[in-house]
Amino acid sequence: MSKHLSCEGNYGILDAVAYENIIPMYGFLTPVGGGDPFPLSKAEITVGRHKSCDIILNFSNVSGKHCKLVLSEGYWYVLDLQSTNGVKLNGNKVTDHRVDPGASLAISKHFFKLQYDPEKNGASGVPPSTTLQDNNLLSQSLMQRAGLEKPKQQETEEEQQLEAEADTPDSGEPNHEAIRAPRDFFSELVFD
Repeated sequence: MSKHLSCEGNYGILDAVAYENIIPMYGFLTPVGGGDPFPLSKAEITVGRHKSCDIILNFSNVSGKHCKLVLSEGYWYVLDLQSTNGVKLNGNKVTDHRVDPGASLAISKHFFKLQYDPEKNGASGVPPSTTLQDNNLLSQSLMQRAGLEKPKQQETEEEQQLEAEADTPDSGEPNHEAIRAPRDFFSELVFD
């Protein structure tokens, strides 16, 4: 039996047979009370009124970029993008929260069900933390959490520039911008 599905969003109107075989599927955001489901085909999906959003909700009470749905460890999370009318999960206002399968999600006053299978999305074992922020925190080392070590991807622009300069061939002339005078700690001391 073939599946027919009509979806709107940045995908336009789509009538596909066995849609899951065409685009990877991580679930559906289905309007409560009727309407076509929105396919969740990427790990990060922006929802809002603006045309750059992945799922466009053209309602005046929906912010331009209202919220983001993020797939992490097989589960979907909703992040409120500082919207005017907020996001509710099962009736409770949230800013960052895991959305379990079948949960009720209100974007402003528009209600949806998030339908997905965590195991098909790569989940195994106990569900991850209820917030994405806590999930990311658990992926850091104790030194990083204490602020004593930076993750590799959070290098400052200055560090990246210094690395780039170190990789460029030496022209024979000194690079005065890359040379820094040592800091004089003693001049900063104050004696009573």
